[in-house]
Amino acid sequence: MKKVFTLILLLIAVTAFSKPKNYYVRIKTAYGTCIIRLYNETPRHRDNFIKLTKQGFYNGTLFHRVIQNFMIQGGDPNSKNAKPGEALGNGDLKYTIPAEFRDSLFHKRGVLAAARDNNPAMASSASQFYIVEGKRLTDEDLDKLIAGRLKGRKIPESEREYYRSVGGTPQLDQTYTVYGEVVFGLDMVDRIADVKKDKRDRPLNDVPMTVELLNRRECRRLDKILELK
Repeated sequence: MKKVFTLILLLIAVTAFSKPKNYYVRIKTAYGTCIIRLYNETPRHRDNFIKLTKQGFYNGTLFHRVIQNFMIQGGDPNSKNAKPGEALGNGDLKYTIPAEFRDSLFHKRGVLAAARDNNPAMASSASQFYIVEGKRLTDEDLDKLIAGRLKGRKIPESEREYYRSVGGTPQLDQTYTVYGEVVFGLDMVDRIADVKKDKRDRPLNDVPMTVELLNRRECRRLDKILELK
């Protein structure tokens, strides 16, 4: 009987400390809270975001650039103590993340993606990111993008359907690394995208954030919830 009891305790302990399938972060702002699942398909970006989150790097940084029907951008270290009206967006850390483009990951509404400067390798900023609000597009819109900005690259029908029914920013596909998606609280993004802003698209009233990594128990619970959806 003691052996059985010991085995049960061991199984409980293993379950309690077992690694979840996915990692999740929570972003809190005055406009609400969202939870983001980080993609395992982009491990370098995932691990970097986790590292910075654990360090508390993002706490107090601003969503410094917001464009309605497009995206909200944050993560500039210079934004923590920025003066009102100060130009932001050029701050970064002293390294980049190699691009991790995946055919299965595209710029649908709600995805988390890495900002970057104009570099040939399309390497990502170490800290700056954006969350897509996007908009719905027609097939005509998508065909125009293919002929223009996408330079002939085809959009699979499964992605077309998503862009038609839910929305996104297909013009950014395969040029900026997508590495997560909002699974709860997407309305936060809509509220931030709707704020009044200056000519540089910086909100007139600062939108600071706090970012925290959910613990393993919370991550496992979210894995189960999302599996049932």
